[in-house]
Amino acid sequence: MTLIDKYVRYISNIRRYSSRTVDIYCDVLMNYLRVIHKRKDVDDEVLLASLNRSEIRQYQVELLEEGLSSKTVSLHLSALSSFCRYLMKEGHLKSNPVRLIVKPKVEKRLPVYFRKQAMEEYFGRTSEEEDIQSLDAFKAGWDTKSGRELYDKRLARLVISLLYNLGLRRAELISLTVGSIDFGRNIVKVTGKGDKMREIPLIASLCKEISLYLDAVETVCGGKRSLKEPLLITYKGKSLYPAYVDGVVKSELGDVKGITGRKSPHVLRHSLATELLNEDTNINSIKELLGHSSLAATQVYTHTDIARLKTIYKSAHPRAKNGGKNGD
Repeated sequence: MTLIDKYVRYISNIRRYSSRTVDIYCDVLMNYLRVIHKRKDVDDEVLLASLNRSEIRQYQVELLEEGLSSKTVSLHLSALSSFCRYLMKEGHLKSNPVRLIVKPKVEKRLPVYFRKQAMEEYFGRTSEEEDIQSLDAFKAGWDTKSGRELYDKRLARLVISLLYNLGLRRAELISLTVGSIDFGRNIVKVTGKGDKMREIPLIASLCKEISLYLDAVETVCGGKRSLKEPLLITYKGKSLYPAYVDGVVKSELGDVKGITGRKSPHVLRHSLATELLNEDTNINSIKELLGHSSLAATQVYTHTDIARLKTIYKSAHPRAKNGGKNGD
């Protein structure tokens, strides 16, 4: 087993990195071998010898010359740094050469988010009474084309509701099981990054929506499902997958007034965080809700939209109150 194989096993089984992160880091290491050694099958001794400031700097230059963005190049360097830290832990390296490399400057962008009014318009399209009526119609003809359309519509709305109301990551949404929902306590148990578990309160309307959806699923499946089965499934009974969730978000929010630009599950997560901050929610509470490991990750949401900032300024600043004149 090569050092790279051992490292991949380490970050998969011990560090519990997500499968996506593992794949990315593995691809970076394979690309490093391709660029520096012109092949992917090199001895461990040769690989260790190439992990120095000069070679890694050359790798960085090659990536930039290929036209990769500063953000992507920084990701490559982070993956190499992680690998070098592992090699240090195992006694193969004395220091981390990546620390000697100056990473390209990455422009920080404020999170994109949807305004509260736009989301209220989306959720206001269907009343609870209409939800119940559509469920009755679905049960009457669940195995017809119209029945499938009603199911897909209910599933799509629930996807948006869960992402926005709970601030879930896409992977967290997909990993929810029937047992994740505790109707007795009105909470949902979410498994986040690093398999960290957190509990998020469920508002009454979301509880009702989940209940109606489960009723529809039981009609399709022919009975109750086990607690370990996926909460959200397609009409054909398959688990959701990333591209499916992305497609739902783009389709559902595509014609909503006030929603422009990028439409993704993460933007819905940003939207919840932004609205909570605008309502003066304690930032530590938001950190726990979102499942951030550090407060620094949550602080990126502390931007305040300029319209609200102007309102606060005009109502609170002493000189703004008197038109900028000196004195009382």
